[in-house]
Amino acid sequence: MIETRSLSKTFDNGVHAVDGVDMTVRPGEIVGFLGPNGAGKTTTMRMLTTLLRPTGGTATVAGHDLVREPREVRRRIGYVAQGSGLPPVTPIRGELEVQGMLYGLSRADAAARIPGVLERLDLAGLADQAPATLSGGRRRRFDIAFALLHDPVLLFLDEPTTGLDPQSRANLWDHIRSLRDRQGMTVFLTTHYLDEADALCDRVMIIDRGRIVAQGAPAELKTGGRTLDDVFLDITGRSLREENATIGQGA
Repeated sequence: MIETRSLSKTFDNGVHAVDGVDMTVRPGEIVGFLGPNGAGKTTTMRMLTTLLRPTGGTATVAGHDLVREPREVRRRIGYVAQGSGLPPVTPIRGELEVQGMLYGLSRADAAARIPGVLERLDLAGLADQAPATLSGGRRRRFDIAFALLHDPVLLFLDEPTTGLDPQSRANLWDHIRSLRDRQGMTVFLTTHYLDEADALCDRVMIIDRGRIVAQGAPAELKTGGRTLDDVFLDITGRSLREENATIGQGA
């Protein structure tokens, strides 16, 4: 579903944000992409979702070349960014219809798909509400509904549960698992919550200083009675990274 070889990104200021990433993600996996601030994970995700052009290497995403066929890649993926893009007061149904039309659906086809997508995410009956009236967990599930309307085979989630309470986080985990278990969808997500990666992901990859430095199933990495937090800190170190080091290059 995702295959990269020596994928790289060097910015105009000379910073090597991603430095030769080799990655394979198989169909139907939930893969967690972990790393400290400035490690290269956001830059990598932006490349894989066609938002940022690589400066080196090759990649195929959902069966299509990332550089030569970006439109075909976009047709087959869904992407949920860190922050919600829902307008606070506009009824959601109209925004969903517009989203479907952006992916080439007619308004009628987009409208016909909305009930099924919302039912899968326990959002049935809420399409005519404004986002400002909804809980944080429901708003986040609506963000995912936008990404699913065109029926992608691969879903990218960038820190999907940031700011949610424990019950909303657990509920969203169940919905993400359901996408994989019931629909065979592949999910690639970033998170700073190591317990989330441990509970949710079939496999995790840890990136640091632009390179993949460890990968495997959480249980395989947690040797010697360690937690995934222990593994992460042992590999990437315990020193805080300077936030301003990532300005202009992505995290």
